[in-house]
Parts: sequence; structure tokens; C-alpha cells
Amino acid sequence: MRIIVLIFAFLIGLNSFSQNKQVLYDFAGLPQTLLLNPGLETDYKFHIGVPLLSGISSEIKSTGFSLSEIFSVNNNTINDKISAVLKKIDANDYLKVNTQIEVFSAGFRFDKKTYISFGFYQELDAIGYFPKDALTLINEGNTSYLNKSFSLSEMIFKLDVLGVIHAGISRKVSDKLTLGGRFKVYSSALNLETTNNSGTFTTGIGNNNMYIHYLDNVNLNLRTSGLRSNNEDISDESTYIDILLGGNLGAGIDLGFTYHVTPQLQFSGSLIDFGFVQHTKDIKNKLIEGRFTFEGIEFEFDSNRNYWGELDAALKEQLPIVGNEDSYTSWRPAKVNAAIKYSFGEKRSKYCYDNILKDFYTNAFGAQLYSVFRPLRQQFALTSFYEKSFSNKLQAKITYTIDDYSYYNIGVGVSAKIWKINFYGILDNLTKLSDISSANNVSLQFGFNLLFN
Repeated sequence: MRIIVLIFAFLIGLNSFSQNKQVLYDFAGLPQTLLLNPGLETDYKFHIGVPLLSGISSEIKSTGFSLSEIFSVNNNTINDKISAVLKKIDANDYLKVNTQIEVFSAGFRFDKKTYISFGFYQELDAIGYFPKDALTLINEGNTSYLNKSFSLSEMIFKLDVLGVIHAGISRKVSDKLTLGGRFKVYSSALNLETTNNSGTFTTGIGNNNMYIHYLDNVNLNLRTSGLRSNNEDISDESTYIDILLGGNLGAGIDLGFTYHVTPQLQFSGSLIDFGFVQHTKDIKNKLIEGRFTFEGIEFEFDSNRNYWGELDAALKEQLPIVGNEDSYTSWRPAKVNAAIKYSFGEKRSKYCYDNILKDFYTNAFGAQLYSVFRPLRQQFALTSFYEKSFSNKLQAKITYTIDDYSYYNIGVGVSAKIWKINFYGILDNLTKLSDISSANNVSLQFGFNLLFN
């Protein structure tokens, strides 16, 4: 229960804004796009992100059902609604939360071909798959499912809270090709994860009692770091914010490129967050392994036996909970982007760094494929987009995305520059704004930068 409260404390304590990074990818030359592809092109001399306001983004998404299916006002009872949802979802459905806050960011042009950027951001990343068997057992009980084996392997979740220090370089190696890379140092404040679980729970007709219950081939594991400090459990959840830079360390890289087949046709792609965290401090792991058979308790009259104590002792003997402080490695969720973009319309020019004139077209359309590696399976999103440059200081982008959450997700982004101040805002899933409770995801992102040509 403390862990559940802790997770909700983080979700409430951090920003409740949401984002769609498919809208942000390669949009308007924003500095934040370099975090999605370090090989994208830039046309400014240097930039400075407004501290804590240059990039605020998060996403809260779920598959399988929406809140309105449980809390909508109709003639069905809450139990009927929950039962309907449980019949609808499967073990591949999940809830995902990701939040990033740029604490600071900046970059400068080293020479005409090279741009260097760096910064620090905080991130919360969590995913939990719905254990349908366990939820069905809790909701409906076992009497209607005699001889059915409920699987324990569906219990899969992972939570990371960490700070990321990064530095990247983007270099134009030819007129057509730009390459980029970024090195990251991860500092984990909190990690909770359980994967590769196994075991079943089965109820049958008993010999000495009405029912007999079997827990077979149980192997459950929970690995955590950050729940302890100075060999003591942390009781104050706010303490986690204070240790954000004092946790376990890891490293990762981003790689990316942009290639112009012609001045109007462009390909780009990236691999983001290919890295790991080595957890060696403040570790508290739990392992349950074994099997247990229970056929009820046969009470004896005029007996002083401690029945529940005997049951508890038998359970602990056959299914012991073993704790350890063994170090472990946690892998970051690597992401892949690939995009094709065709520019057309009126050809214009704008002054960039050192008064260099750069041509651009007022319109563009294309498609982007996004993928992220998760514990159970890889997740995909396919986006088509249209961009419009009203001037060299005002751009807009509209997207249509198909993913696990929706087949008709429409998003829009706007970037504007007044003097040296750049503001951008992104709004996603426009068709659900009038009824957010029926949406599987709602996204919003904004930020401020200072851009110097």
C-alpha cells in the first residue's frame, strides 16, 4: 500500500501536462527536437531554455478502456461496469505514465557545421500491465472458476524516477547529411520493477473440505532501489525529491541523422535512450518462490490451537518471502523514430547564424514511425503530418496518429518567435477535448526558449 501511495504522490506532485512527441519531432527547428533526434538540423547561433519552463511534457495513457466506461452515469451498477471492463481487457493492455521537466538547457554553435547542446531534465517513467486473471479473481471470486488456473505471470510493472545530465553534438558532414549523438548520465532516485513472474492459482473440489486451493510453481520477484536511505525505510515520500541527484548511476546514448535526397525530400531517424542504470545503493528486493496447497481449516471443539498461526507458519514455510540487497541492472526504454518529409510551396529565405541565408519552403507533409521497447512487447505509433510556415517566425503543424490508444488522434502544434523569445505549444487528441473522461490519452505541451541567430 505504501508503494501505491508513493506512486500516486509522484503523479500528483509532478506536472499534470501531457504531450505527444510525434507532434514535436522535427517541428519548427525547436531546440527540444534535438532530444528526439540529435541529428536534426539547427539554424540558430545559440539557445538558452528558460529554466523549468523550456520543456514541460508528460503523457498519461491507457489501453483497453477509458474512465467513462466505469464512472459514466447510466442504469448499470459499478460492479457491472467493472465486470464489463474486465471482460474487455486482456493481459496486453496497460497504463503508461511519462513526465519530463527540463531544469535547464542550452546550446551553441561551435562552427558553421557543428552545434553542441547540453542540459539536465527530470523524468518519471512508469508502465503497468493489467493482470486480468488476478483482477478477475479479486472481483468475482473463485467459486465460478473451479479447476481454472489463474496466472500470476501477468503481474508486470516498472517505475523509474531519475535525473538526466546530457550533452550532444550535431554536425553537418555534407550538403545532404547531418549526423548527431548525445551522451547521457542517469541518476536514479527510485526504481520499482517486477517482471518474469510465474505461477498459478487453482481451486478444485476438496476431499476433506468443500474446496482445495493450489498455488503451483510460484516465482514472484520485486526489485527496488531508493525505498531506503541509510539502511532505513523512507517513510516521508517527499524525501525522494531531495535525493534525485544522489541515487544510482547509469549511462546511455542517443543517435540520429537527417538526409536530404533532394532539397525538398528528407529522411530522418533516431535511436533514443539506449542505456541502463546500475542499482547498487538503497536496494530492497523481495522474492517469493515455492508451492502451497490449502484445503481449509478443520476446527476442533474445546481446543486452544492457534489455527491461523499454524496456517501462517505453513504458508511461510512453503512460500517463503526472501529479502536481499543484491545489485541489479535496469534498462531504459529505448525509442526509435523514422520519418520522411516532403517540402513544397513558395520558396523563401531567412537569415541564420553569421548572416547566412537559408532557403525553406512554406509547406511540408510526411509520415513518421515511432516505437518504444517495453517489458512485454514493443509499442508502435504511425503519424502523418502537415506543416505550414506562415513566416520565418510563425509555424504550425497538424498530425493524425494511429497507435495503441486511438485510430483517430488529431494533434496540433504552434511555434512563434517574438524578438529572441520563442514560445511553442502542442495540443493532442483534439476530438476528445469535449469529453476527456472518454479519452485514452489527452496531451498538452509548452515551453519557452531564447533563440539567437
